Amino acid sequence: MFARTERLLLRPGWQEDAPALARAIGEESVVRNLATAPWPYGEAEAQAFLSKPIDPAQPRFLIFARTGGAPRLVGGCGISPDPEGALEMGYWIARPYWGLGFATEAGRQLIRIARAMHMPRLAAGHFIDNPASGTVLRKLGFRPTGQIAQRYSVARGCLADCALFEEGAGDADGAVTPMRTRIGVDEDFRQELRLMAA
Repeated sequence: MFARTERLLLRPGWQEDAPALARAIGEESVVRNLATAPWPYGEAEAQAFLSKPIDPAQPRFLIFARTGGAPRLVGGCGISPDPEGALEMGYWIARPYWGLGFATEAGRQLIRIARAMHMPRLAAGHFIDNPASGTVLRKLGFRPTGQIAQRYSVARGCLADCALFEEGAGDADGAVTPMRTRIGVDEDFRQELRLMAA
């Protein structure tokens, strides 16, 4: 499955993406904010990640900036079960592209995909020493549950406090419709997904 936004292309990762993936994610400041990525992260780790099978019910994408030339790998996003089994949205952006709105843009597209696939409400979370991720989640229409969970970070090698979020009422400017009211209204997008998958 592929998806496009105004500035981004979301697609599954391929083995030939391993060098670019290792370069994009291979900074401790990026990897330490993820639960399952190891540190250090090199091409061997990228190849191992890219060789993992993708469950069609849990989409996983690399995020590419659409440019005049070849697309540039800027991050990744996907949906997977959290430790309690709820479907959780996750994302990361390579450090040179922080602050450009790519996480929000890719996250909105991922939520549209989740709704088109009739997924249940999504959960999300961020390590509390990564408040920028909380800002992205709020822009995407998530709200804090008020709960802090201990989540293991492979890169850190320890448990760390993680703020938990759930779908909410959208961001302050109303740009995000609550997920529960989107179900059934994105038929055009579902058709677009069917055409892309064909």
